[in-house]
Amino acid sequence: MSGALRRHATYPRRIAWSSAMAGGVFFLLFAALSLHQTWQKRERQHQQLLENSRTALQQTLSSLLNSTLSPLLPFTHTACHTINRELTSRAAFAGNLRAILLVNNGNAFCSSATGSFSLPINVISPQSDTSRDFDLQLMSGTPLQPNKPALGLWIKNPGSQPSGVFATLNISLTFYQLQISGHPEITGMALMAQQSALTSWQSGVMANKNLPPPLYQQALTGYPLQFVLFGSVLAFSDYQNILLCSLLLSLLVSGGCWLLLSVYQRPGKELIRGMKRGEFHVEYQPLVTSHDGQPYGMEALLRWTHPTEGPIPPDVFIQYAESQNLIIPLTRHLFQLVSRDAHQLCHTIPRHACLSLNISPLHLADSGFRQDVLRWLDTMPSAHFNYVFEITERAMVRDENVGELFDWLHQQHINIAIDDFGTGHSALIYLERYAFDYLKIDRGFVQSIGTETLTSPVLDTVLQLAKKLNLKSVAEGVETGEQAAWLIHRGVTHLQGYIYSRPLRPETLIDYFRRHNA
Repeated sequence: MSGALRRHATYPRRIAWSSAMAGGVFFLLFAALSLHQTWQKRERQHQQLLENSRTALQQTLSSLLNSTLSPLLPFTHTACHTINRELTSRAAFAGNLRAILLVNNGNAFCSSATGSFSLPINVISPQSDTSRDFDLQLMSGTPLQPNKPALGLWIKNPGSQPSGVFATLNISLTFYQLQISGHPEITGMALMAQQSALTSWQSGVMANKNLPPPLYQQALTGYPLQFVLFGSVLAFSDYQNILLCSLLLSLLVSGGCWLLLSVYQRPGKELIRGMKRGEFHVEYQPLVTSHDGQPYGMEALLRWTHPTEGPIPPDVFIQYAESQNLIIPLTRHLFQLVSRDAHQLCHTIPRHACLSLNISPLHLADSGFRQDVLRWLDTMPSAHFNYVFEITERAMVRDENVGELFDWLHQQHINIAIDDFGTGHSALIYLERYAFDYLKIDRGFVQSIGTETLTSPVLDTVLQLAKKLNLKSVAEGVETGEQAAWLIHRGVTHLQGYIYSRPLRPETLIDYFRRHNA
């Protein structure tokens, strides 16, 4: 991550290219996702339109057959003048009925519209099959209204002779068209019967074979009818809206990426601004002795909470501070924060508790390092803490005079711990050449405990060497009881990790020590 930020700072064109790429990828993903979701939404809407239309017509037909027409079957052998008023009344109250005809032996003899008359039923509706118990046909018209489509319903009386009730029902797609009026992608709909169809774009009836390819269709349960939709799943406006939204949002994403990456073009200014604004704070992770698990001190860990980016990982901003030659001001800031906290902590933390800080090799090599340390010690509570500076192997590689510096630190009563031993240059000779007080075992070794990895034998060797040189050993990153037991069994003197405590703010650290002191 640090390397990526450095590249962004060095090559502004890379930032623009990366931002454009991010916007382009977002455009494709957002457009594809929006298209998929809109497609599914339109499919559900179209299916619901057909379902609503089917349900409405099916309820109308069922109500008409059961409540209006079926009760008239016993009157097909009755004189017309005795039932004519009943026919007229039923047709009038049904509302959408054009006419009700009583048929006896294939001859229609009584009508709700004209009263008594005589005309073969196959003349009125040639398509109707009167030999069936129930038949439904889409008619282009009736004798009194030849140009107005209707549904012809036939209900046969039980028996071999074609006697029963025939009714013509006014049919129009106007009501159903209102439901699709808000869907420009739907170009039309039709009500299809067995041979013909009533469409929304033609006033008359047309043959089914002349219909365009359907988009969706749904049949009525128990009736030889089905509603059909024509058109496309998505309208042109849907594609326009998806592309426009995708374009605008991708521009916002590109701009956001550019701003975000541009912030890291000035990492030095961000670090200095963060120190001035008080964005840094120190958290303290307790250190415990292995034989009783009691805290004997704590390690000071610098944390950065950026006002817009949130918490910044320590390895990122520390490495970046080193690359920008700002690690020395950052360490001085750490000294100030620790000094401020120490005057609060000393009222609860026992005297001679260990206080450990990480020191960058760049700061060790700086000519002002000793003066910085002396100024810091003057601000700390007098004779209360035992100080430990944690120094990585890189310090020994970078500075040939590091031995003299270590002697000076010991004169100031500051102990020295070699941090993350074995992860750098792994020069075991450093342990014999320099006077260390602690050897810190990297968490990578600790995490390998319980697994058959190549680091396990190395860890055994390091622990044996520390014991031989009478070095106190500190294992960091201990997270499980199995790891703790393994380390204690092999003579590790001090432990540090989440199993004992996470890094704590000063006020929480005070409560932690109070509980253990009690």
